[in-house]
Amino acid sequence: MSSAADRLHHIREDIAKAAALARRDAAGIELIAVSKGRSAEEIEQLIAAGQRDFGESRVQEAQVKWPPLLARYPDLRLHGIGRLQSNKAAEAVELFEVVHSLDRRSLLEALVKEAGKRQRRPPVYVQVNIGEEAQKGGCPIGEVGALVEAVRASPLPLAGLMAIPPLGLEPSPFFALLAELARRHDVIGLSMGMSNDFKAAVMLGATALRIGTSLFED
Repeated sequence: MSSAADRLHHIREDIAKAAALARRDAAGIELIAVSKGRSAEEIEQLIAAGQRDFGESRVQEAQVKWPPLLARYPDLRLHGIGRLQSNKAAEAVELFEVVHSLDRRSLLEALVKEAGKRQRRPPVYVQVNIGEEAQKGGCPIGEVGALVEAVRASPLPLAGLMAIPPLGLEPSPFFALLAELARRHDVIGLSMGMSNDFKAAVMLGATALRIGTSLFED
């Protein structure tokens, strides 16, 4: 079995190779280790290997697991990457350095309210329902511009756009579409790409990769 350090090294190598092919600087691509469902012991192995950005999907799981880890490793950055209910905005603002799943104005309003109370302003990604899937979260493509402008008018920094391509389809066209939406709305950050498609995401402009399985399992 390979160690966490080996897996992290190989992923970073693959990111660097894909970036070189795309004539990009790999230093501008953030690697987020998706740690949902992973134990503190598994996470600490990656921390020891040098990983500092982690992503969690569920606020309740993160509330239990992360405060002790953040107390021990204050330089870590925890990202909220899952669908977020407005009634969890307070916990999200308290826990997460970055929120990747802003998909509606009511959630923005809840985050702004809680950010004001806590004097914290986590950057947010506007999540786009890039495959127009009824069962998946994300802002409809036609409403991206309005939500981007709402974030720009708020106290919260706009980190970029985020999307998850439809399962079972070639992801590259969806990554290309997200990149085009970013250009259209003058947005720089692109949170896209997971374990099975991150090389394509890098080639098409990803600035933040959300990788779980490949970092935690052989």
